[in-house]
Amino acid sequence: MATKRKVVEEEEEQRHFQHVIDTFMYYKTFSMRQLERKIKSFESIPKHHQMMVPTLTHRLEKMKDAIDANSKFLKDIIEPTREMFENSNVSDARNELNRTPVTSDGSDRVRTTIKQFVRDWSSEGQHERKQCYEPIYKELEILFPEHSYDRSDVSILIPGAGLGRLMYDIVSQGFTCQGNEFSLYMLCASNYILNVCSQAESISIYPWIHNSCNIMSNNDQLREVKIPDVVPRLPAESSQCFSMAAGDFLDIYTEPNRWDCVAMCFFLDTAHNIIEYIEKVYTILKPGGYFVNFGPLLYHFAGVLNEPSIELTYEEIKDIMLNKFEFNLISERTGIRTSYIENPRSMMKMEYDCVFFVVQKPVDSKE
Repeated sequence: MATKRKVVEEEEEQRHFQHVIDTFMYYKTFSMRQLERKIKSFESIPKHHQMMVPTLTHRLEKMKDAIDANSKFLKDIIEPTREMFENSNVSDARNELNRTPVTSDGSDRVRTTIKQFVRDWSSEGQHERKQCYEPIYKELEILFPEHSYDRSDVSILIPGAGLGRLMYDIVSQGFTCQGNEFSLYMLCASNYILNVCSQAESISIYPWIHNSCNIMSNNDQLREVKIPDVVPRLPAESSQCFSMAAGDFLDIYTEPNRWDCVAMCFFLDTAHNIIEYIEKVYTILKPGGYFVNFGPLLYHFAGVLNEPSIELTYEEIKDIMLNKFEFNLISERTGIRTSYIENPRSMMKMEYDCVFFVVQKPVDSKE
């Protein structure tokens, strides 16, 4: 029975992997269909109105080239994915039997992945990284000063590592760091940028072409973003300190008292039950270890049909951490304004009022 269940699980993994690959490949078709609708809408208005905006015709034509460039980049991401799962059957999924239809939700994830490259691996994303990542870097400097620690012996876990910039920068500070990511979209993309890309600013992407509202300048929608701003290569002595684990945070981290620090950025609110995340962090931290968190409380499953979602206030979360699990509060800041994969030139921007906290597992914990 267990063997049959394992076979079913492997088949589901294979189908999902193939679906993600197909969704990346479908990007151009999906995008061109959207563009064709825009072109037809423009052609449906009176000719004398069309003649008043020759720049729009030019912009719509240029969008085809931008879609081509993005599509080529996505194909480059897909090419090396076989090696990502060389110890499993997942990469054997590339056959017709495993295919499921690509959805608009999947296409949205691909476009979000392109924007994520701007946030993590471009000069344009530096402002967001400074808002969200820098508080974590600075706190690690305080908690583990170089003169007191051999930082390669300090183990830091980053759940929800995304495209890997936070973990890369932490390893660059001398720490041993493992990223954890569940999304295959992010895992495929991070594999490319961390293990394949070899030259700074060698790739041109056009992340904003799918946003046609709130545009100030004719050139803003079509502007090019160069990635990566740095080549994520580490000295040989640091390479063993840098790893990525694929899977669900709650499922794959089972060893108690394992980590010196768990650092989350825009991840805590991805839980169905946020208490499970807090409990897991408490279990896997070493006595005296630190839980560092930055982000809002968007709650990704709130309002999603047939998905459980426990939506607590920060006050309730704080009470659970300090009074139920008996973490010690080390540092706390609230009302930190940040954006997330925001177009800096858009006429409409969304900001979060984020919380940043550091709590410590009791040194005398028996867990």
